[in-house]
Amino acid sequence: MPVEDFTLKNTILAQSILAAALGLTVTAVGAQVPNNDGHLFDTRGVVAKSGFGLCWKTTRWTPAMALAECDPDLVKKPEPPKPAPVAAPATPAAPKKCNFSYALQNDATFAFGKADLNATGKDQLDKNVLSKLDSCASVKLILITGHTDRIGSHETNQKLSEKRAEAVKAYLDSKGAKADSIETMGAGKTQAIPSVKCDDKQPRKKLIECLAPNRRVVVDVVGPAK
Repeated sequence: MPVEDFTLKNTILAQSILAAALGLTVTAVGAQVPNNDGHLFDTRGVVAKSGFGLCWKTTRWTPAMALAECDPDLVKKPEPPKPAPVAAPATPAAPKKCNFSYALQNDATFAFGKADLNATGKDQLDKNVLSKLDSCASVKLILITGHTDRIGSHETNQKLSEKRAEAVKAYLDSKGAKADSIETMGAGKTQAIPSVKCDDKQPRKKLIECLAPNRRVVVDVVGPAK
């Protein structure tokens, strides 16, 4: 008889004797629990245990035959399920703004060297500033800045730029422009447009025409949109 058959028969015999002592009916291990002949099982396929709750093992038992209920430390535990990914909180959309700027060209809206806003200037403010204020939920600031060209003294140009800014403010006020704050300032001839290059040696009339873009009043509106 081959050694393997003899060993298996002895194992089954030993299992039967032990099971009888325990009041169990033992079957060949492989009959109900495949690939595990390292434990004793009853006819239901339940692992036989001692009065102390310990599993009965056969002489064939190896750690590879460990069962979770008998040797939990030897059985590879399933990895816990990975937590579901948490969606990043949605970034709130930036509030819409109704910020805009408009520049009144002074030669069309003010006479040269004067601070009286003419009809053309008023019409431009109606169409390009006042009409747009309705798109704002509120207006936080209207900043009006007057600018001049470089002809004349610094003091004269500073005063003229301030007066022109004030003239625009007065018109907006008269039309009921609503804002938390309406501010004016004069920049005089200190903020000339870089692209405007004029030769001072040319005739005065030509120089005045060349410097026209620098003579302006800029209206900046700041506020959230509706």
